[in-house]
Amino acid sequence: MSLFPSRTVAIYMARLFITRTFAILFALVLVLQALDLLSESGNILAVPGNGQAQILTYVSLRVPQIIARFLPFSVLLGTILTLITMNQNSEIIALKAAGLSAHQVLAPLIVASLGIAAVSFTFNERVVTRATATLSQWERVDYGQMPIDRGDRSNVWVREGDDLIEVEQIRGRGDAAVLHRVTLYDRAGGNLRAIIHADRGVRDGDGWRVTGATRFDVATGKLVRLGTVVIGRGIRPDQFTLATVEPDGLPFDQLEAAIGDLTESGRPTKALEGALWHKLSGPLSSVLMPLLGAVAAFGIARSGKLFVRAVIGMALGFAYFVADNFALAMGNLGAYPPFLAAWAPFLLFFLIGEAVLFRTEE
Repeated sequence: MSLFPSRTVAIYMARLFITRTFAILFALVLVLQALDLLSESGNILAVPGNGQAQILTYVSLRVPQIIARFLPFSVLLGTILTLITMNQNSEIIALKAAGLSAHQVLAPLIVASLGIAAVSFTFNERVVTRATATLSQWERVDYGQMPIDRGDRSNVWVREGDDLIEVEQIRGRGDAAVLHRVTLYDRAGGNLRAIIHADRGVRDGDGWRVTGATRFDVATGKLVRLGTVVIGRGIRPDQFTLATVEPDGLPFDQLEAAIGDLTESGRPTKALEGALWHKLSGPLSSVLMPLLGAVAAFGIARSGKLFVRAVIGMALGFAYFVADNFALAMGNLGAYPPFLAAWAPFLLFFLIGEAVLFRTEE
C-alpha cells in the first residue's frame, strides 16, 4: 500500500531522471546559446571598445534566460528518455508484476520534479530576474556602457502636456525616487523651444528639484547655466517609477508591490497580474511533465509501438506549452482573467494526463 516503490528503486529512478534531464538541458543551452551569439555578437562588437569581455558578459546574462525557458522542455524529454529506457529493459514490467500501479511507478519522478520546480522558482527569483533586468538596460543603450546598478529603471520617458522628460536611470520608489541624468524637452504647440539637462533630481513639493541644470535655447542657440531649478510640476513619482514595469525583470514580491502601486494610481494591471501568477505556475509545469510523458513508460517494448508512445508523450508536453503561451497572450489582451490565464493550462493538462493514465493503465 506504499505510495512509492522500494527505497532503492525510488532513488534509482530519480537519479536516472535527474541526470538525463540536466544532460539534455546542458546540450540545449549549449546549442541555443551558440545560435544566439551568431545573431547578437555582431551588434555587441559593433560598439567601439567592446570585445571578448562584453561577449562573455552577454553570455552570463543570456544563459539564465535560456535555462529558465527550456528547463520544462528538458524535464519532458528527460522523463520520456528515462521511461523508454526502463521499458526496453523490462524494468517497468517487473515493477508492475510486483503489484505496483502506474501512479506508484511514476511517484519517484513526480517527487524529483517537485524538487526541480522548487529549484527553478528560486533560480528565477534570484538569478533570472536580475539578469533579465540588466540585459534589458544594456540592450536599451545598444550594448554601450553597462548600467551601474541592477534592477533600476532606465531610459524612462514621461509626457506632461507638450513637454517631454527623459531620465536615464531612476533609483528608489515613491517620494524617495532619485532621478539621474534628466533631460527636459520644453515644447509649445509641438515646436521645441529649449532643452534642459540636469545631473540629478529629487522630489520637491509637486515638482522635481534638479541640480547642475543647463538650458539650451533653440531660438537663440545660447547655453545658460541654471544651477538648481524645479521642473515637472504635477508629475507624480509613479509616472517615473511605474512607467515601464517589466515582469520578467522583477522578483515575485517586487512585482506584487508594483501591481499594488499601479492599482492605487488607477492604471490597468491585468497583464502584470497574469505574469505574477505565472511566476508560480511556470516552475510547477515541471511536475506535469512526468504525468504527460508517462504514456511512454507502459506498453510492451516488443510490440513495436514504443516509438509511437514516445511521440504521443512529446505531443502532449508540447501541446501544454502551446496552450500556456496562448493563455498568457489572451490574458495580456484582457480576454482571460489573470488567474485563469496562468493556471487554466496547468489544470487542463493535469486532468488530461490523469485521464490518459487511468484510461490506458489503471
